[in-house]
Amino acid sequence: RSMKELLEVTEEVKALGANCLPVLADVSDYEAVKEMFEEISLFCENIDCVINNAGMSHVGLFTDMTTYCWDKIISTNLTSAFNICHHSVPNMIRAQSGTIINISSIWGIVGASMEVAYSASKGGLNAFTKALAKELGPSHIRVNAIACGAIETSMNTWLSDEEKQSFEEGIALCRFGKTEEVANLAFFLASEAAGYLTGEIIRLDGGAL
Repeated sequence: RSMKELLEVTEEVKALGANCLPVLADVSDYEAVKEMFEEISLFCENIDCVINNAGMSHVGLFTDMTTYCWDKIISTNLTSAFNICHHSVPNMIRAQSGTIINISSIWGIVGASMEVAYSASKGGLNAFTKALAKELGPSHIRVNAIACGAIETSMNTWLSDEEKQSFEEGIALCRFGKTEEVANLAFFLASEAAGYLTGEIIRLDGGAL
């Protein structure tokens, strides 16, 4: 994300009548996240909801993967969630309230050939979700994950039309999901309507076969 993109979203949010603070940070960097939350603390007193949405992938043979690529994917997809939660959870514990939503993947459940690092990072995020939910439950903090299937994002632009069609044939609804559909589920999980739901890895995959 660039600051230009953040400012565009900020204007969209403000147009809806809500306040918004754009902060650009490398969430895989613990100290950068610390500074980000110091800035956030000047903007708002309580943290009600955290959504860990940072993600990147790499498609290629495991034997060709470099240690740099492995470390980058793990730090972006998994370590970032630790960094964000480590700085936000104390605030939630003090308030005895809060919800954490991790954006995961079905590959973290079933694994994907040619995406070993990505699958491992999302599998780790799923375990992180379940363990943290148990630890934070007594503080009335809910932790859940959305395990996305194929969603129409820039992460899938490498697929050719033929590859995309082949992928869709393995989905019961015969299409890729929309980002709005992920957002709708996240909105539900953040709401009181999901007040008794925690520690769950919810598949949003259109019925992947």
